[in-house]
Amino acid sequence: MKQYIYLVIIVLISGCSSTSKTKTPKGFTSLFDGKTTTGWHSYNKKTVGSAWEVQDGALHMNPSKKGKDGGGDLVTDKEYTNFHFKAEWKVAPKANSGIIFYIHEDPKYSQTYLTGPEMQVIDNDGHPDAKITKHRAGDLYDIVKSSSEPVKALGEWNKAEIISNNGNLTLILNGVEIVKTTMWDDNWKALLNSSKFAKWQGFATFKTGKIGLQDHGDEVWYKNISIKEL
Repeated sequence: MKQYIYLVIIVLISGCSSTSKTKTPKGFTSLFDGKTTTGWHSYNKKTVGSAWEVQDGALHMNPSKKGKDGGGDLVTDKEYTNFHFKAEWKVAPKANSGIIFYIHEDPKYSQTYLTGPEMQVIDNDGHPDAKITKHRAGDLYDIVKSSSEPVKALGEWNKAEIISNNGNLTLILNGVEIVKTTMWDDNWKALLNSSKFAKWQGFATFKTGKIGLQDHGDEVWYKNISIKEL
């Protein structure tokens, strides 16, 4: 009987601990170990803002914990050129965030979004920004509208993928390809000219940059973050 009880306890402990482990697909490199913020820092800073914490194996933006150092967008220490990026995200009610890429980190630019395009992360039903076309979950923010909306219900985890290879850009949400375009060609220039970024000098011009998780002042979680360089 005692042996049975011990076995049950061991199984329960193993089950609980496995939920916090990060999952790295074969051929990919983990960008988050599920325990620390190693490999990341707040944009234009050397450390990570106090609002970013590790919670149950996920990076958690907790606005209530913003101290003097605040939060700020979290960016990778390393820059990437051609890549396949994967992450899972979920948001609190009425929350807004985003995955930003090709970020050029320089004091000249005060925010990540001044140089990097964004895959939108948002509560489609609760945040007012989602009422705007090209501002919904999975959209290439303000540039290309998603072909469909395979986003999960609020509070559930969504699997996001960004593939960029020699200008060929694909966004995938929950296994569904929702955006496909080519960066830096004439059509790309036309897309930018019809967006809010038309006159933003430096926006989406850098072909190598960092990847960032946006602090929009709302509660959001990211986990199982990995990348394959192409």
